[in-house]
Amino acid sequence: MNIEPSIKHLVVSGGVASNQYVRARLDEVVKRKSLQLVCPPPSLCTDNGVMVAWTGIEHFRMGRFDPPPPADEPEDVVYDLRPRWPLGEEYDKGRSEARSLRRARVHPSLTSIIQASLQQQH
Repeated sequence: MNIEPSIKHLVVSGGVASNQYVRARLDEVVKRKSLQLVCPPPSLCTDNGVMVAWTGIEHFRMGRFDPPPPADEPEDVVYDLRPRWPLGEEYDKGRSEARSLRRARVHPSLTSIIQASLQQQH
């Protein structure tokens, strides 16, 4: 199998990436081809809404976004938005500093991995 020389990563998400056995086998394959396997954390691979939002955040971080189209509604239209889960309430007590990345569930973003790879190429 020939691979374009500029390709350095294989990105896998969704149900495939949430399967640890499949992820481990894919990692073996890409290492033989000198590639790096990039997967979202398994917790983000099971809910399509979360995956879409995560992808949107990564695009936003890379500066890949367009302004929203002009609204068709008149400017005097008001929407009363009431979120069911206000941000920040779940983690208001905080935790002590994590002793390991695994325990802290800290995962590098695709943006940081891609940017690091691009910097290595130059």
